[in-house]
Amino acid sequence: MTEWTEAPKLSAQDFEAAIRAVGAERYHDKHPFHKMLHGGKLNKGQVAAWALNRYCYQEAVPRKDAALIARAESRELRREWVHRILDHDGLADEPGGIERWLVLTDGLGLDRDYVVSKRGALPATRFAVEAYVRFVAIEPLTVAVASSLTELFAPKIHRERISGMLENYDFIGEEVMAYFRRRLVQAPDDAAFALDYIKQHARTRTEQEACVDAVRFKCNVLWAQLDALHHAYVEPGNIPPGAFRP
Repeated sequence: MTEWTEAPKLSAQDFEAAIRAVGAERYHDKHPFHKMLHGGKLNKGQVAAWALNRYCYQEAVPRKDAALIARAESRELRREWVHRILDHDGLADEPGGIERWLVLTDGLGLDRDYVVSKRGALPATRFAVEAYVRFVAIEPLTVAVASSLTELFAPKIHRERISGMLENYDFIGEEVMAYFRRRLVQAPDDAAFALDYIKQHARTRTEQEACVDAVRFKCNVLWAQLDALHHAYVEPGNIPPGAFRP
């Protein structure tokens, strides 16, 4: 019988490099739909379809964060993570990210009640988003935290989105870009905490690799949403029954 031994742990530097390599390979800024969106190649109806479907993801973020907090025995982790829920849901005079997203969909001419109902969202969008919520609810806590680390790559895409959409679409104004401008500040802080957390708590090479896989999974969730949008709204004749029709 051959005794199995685990590979040595990655250094903190190599662990972070492995995570960042996932973004370099498969973050959704490389998706054709993303390039069309930021390059001014979509019409208003296609941009509205993107915003409506992306609302499903925005709405799910505080739900997945609440699922993570419910499992956290560490008071420090709960105290840090709870602000993510408030960032999206808002508190008192702070409207929150979901409200800022609805300002975007309002600006694109979508009925707010229709957006919030999610009735017009693509089935694939909803399946992908709920898969992410479930992943965070059932995977080991350190792996669940790691799945948020696509935030490491988010500021670049937000800057591209702000400049590209303002430059290329006359129906996009500065006021509807408020969500992305706020995330330029929030995302780096959130990512720094999550990265430090997994460096401390992934105690074996197997756990480290599971964390890297979690970032791949999250990238796949984001990529799948753009696949669905491209199939339905760029390739003709593929909008499924019941989905939003520009």
